[in-house]
Amino acid sequence: MLTLVQAIAAGAAAGCLGSLLGLGGGIFLVPFFQFALGLPFATAAGISLMSVIGTSVAVSTMKAGREFTNARLAITLQLFTALGATAGSVLLRYDLISNRTAERVFGITAALIAVVLLRRLDARVTTSGATAETGSIGGRYFDPDRQETVAYRVRRTPVALTVSFAAGIVSTLSGIGGGVLIVPALNSWCGVPLRVAAATSTFVIGVTAVPGVIERFPFNDAAAPALAAAAVIGVLIGSRAGAKLGPQMPVRALKMMLSGILLIVAVVYLVLK
Repeated sequence: MLTLVQAIAAGAAAGCLGSLLGLGGGIFLVPFFQFALGLPFATAAGISLMSVIGTSVAVSTMKAGREFTNARLAITLQLFTALGATAGSVLLRYDLISNRTAERVFGITAALIAVVLLRRLDARVTTSGATAETGSIGGRYFDPDRQETVAYRVRRTPVALTVSFAAGIVSTLSGIGGGVLIVPALNSWCGVPLRVAAATSTFVIGVTAVPGVIERFPFNDAAAPALAAAAVIGVLIGSRAGAKLGPQMPVRALKMMLSGILLIVAVVYLVLK
């Protein structure tokens, strides 16, 4: 019972932070299941991916999530993340990559993305005006920081698609949902505001996680479904809190929070592991 309570609490924290940052919560739950509960990495990744689906569904159906989601961009990215996730499942199915290699991929990815975010901490990618040109897959929304409607264009679309494919692979290998790549890439390189990138990523990662669940989830372990259910319950609770907090937090604070979390994860998997 204590383990289930811990899983609910961890899921709530992951859901809240995942909702704020568009990460699905997997980047927090994989270390929790592995180090706090002592589960093997592959098992932790499988259970985490199940909770990623829960985060995606919860946030995408909330009003706050829908306001910032760019549906046209999400559908475009979703195709490439699904292809990447399928490629990752092939790597696992035929033992073309080890769990330790997957852990290193996890840590290196976290470190690189943290550096990118910190270098562009104060970058602004929106323009004022409700009638500004947005292009075919850009958009506009009400910015709570500036208290006005702003517009943005999606730049370097090939970069976004390539990163999405890579995110699908990383999602299946590491159990993190892929948002850890998609959100910083959209914000730093493709001109998408952080709030929009986070909401759009959350919409995408639910589908991305499905191939990983099929390959990673320990269906033969009687305790795994209970842990996954507990984590999802926590995620649903935490996601609602994150959706309410998100519009009230400055973008700079969200970027610093995301960078700090990524650096901690990188240290755990590259230095302490």
